[in-house]
Amino acid sequence: MQTSENELTLKLFVVFSCIFILVAIVFLFLFYRFTQTKNDILKEKFKEKLENEVLINRAELLALRSQMNPHFVFNALNTVLYFIQQNDIEQSEDFLAKFSQLVRNFFEYARKTDLTISEELEFISHYLEIEKLRFEDKLSYSIEVDPLIETETTRIPSMILQPIVENAVNHGIFHKKDPGEIGISFKKNNNNSYFVIIRDNGIGINQSKKLYKNTHRHLNTHTHILEERLRLLRDGRQWKIAYSIEDLTSNGGEGTEVTLKIETL
Repeated sequence: MQTSENELTLKLFVVFSCIFILVAIVFLFLFYRFTQTKNDILKEKFKEKLENEVLINRAELLALRSQMNPHFVFNALNTVLYFIQQNDIEQSEDFLAKFSQLVRNFFEYARKTDLTISEELEFISHYLEIEKLRFEDKLSYSIEVDPLIETETTRIPSMILQPIVENAVNHGIFHKKDPGEIGISFKKNNNNSYFVIIRDNGIGINQSKKLYKNTHRHLNTHTHILEERLRLLRDGRQWKIAYSIEDLTSNGGEGTEVTLKIETL
C-alpha cells in the first residue's frame, strides 16, 4: 500500500514537472517571440525615422539650392550700382538695407525645416520689395491672409514660396510690357490645412516656355527642384502638399496661377 502511494506521488511529480517544463518552454518561446517582434518594430521605427531624416535633409538641401538664385543676386547688385551711378543715394541705401535684411533672413531661416506663416511672409515681403525697387513702376504686389489663419502659430515649410514668386517675376512679369502684378493669398481650409494661391498677370507659363526654348534647361531645372522638394516633404510624412499650376491665358485671362494645399500630418 505504501509502495503504491509512493509510486502515485512519483508519477504525479513527474507529470507536474513535465507540465511545468512545457509551460516554461511555451512561456520562454512566447517571450522570445514578443521580444523579437518588439525589436523588429523598434528597428522598423528607427529605420523609418532615419529615412525620414534623410528625406528632410534632402529637402533642406533642395531648399538651399532653390533660394538666392545667383541671377537674382547679380541683378540686385546691378540695381545698386545703377542707383549709385545715378547719384540716387537715398534709393541705393534703401535697396541695400532691404537686401541686407533679406540675406539675414535667408541665413536665419535656412537652418529651420519650417517657419510660421508670419516669418515666411516677412521673407517674401523683403524679396518682393527688392524686386519692386529693381522693376520700379513695372511691378506691384499684394498679400492677403484669411483672418481665420493664425499666422504666428500656423507652420509652413521654410521659404517654400520664394522660388514660385521668383518664377512669376522672372518668367511672367519680366516679359510683360504693361505693369505687372503679383498676388499672394492664404485661405483657410480646415484645422490642419490651408491654401496658398500665387497669381501673376504676366505672359503665362506656356508663352514663357516658348521664349525660353533656347535656354529651357535653366527654367526646367528651377521647376524640377521645387517639384522634387515638394515630393520629399510629402514623403517625409510631416506634410501633405498638393501642387498645381494653371496658365490663365488658356481661358482668356492673364498670367499664371499656382496653388498649394498645405496640410500638416
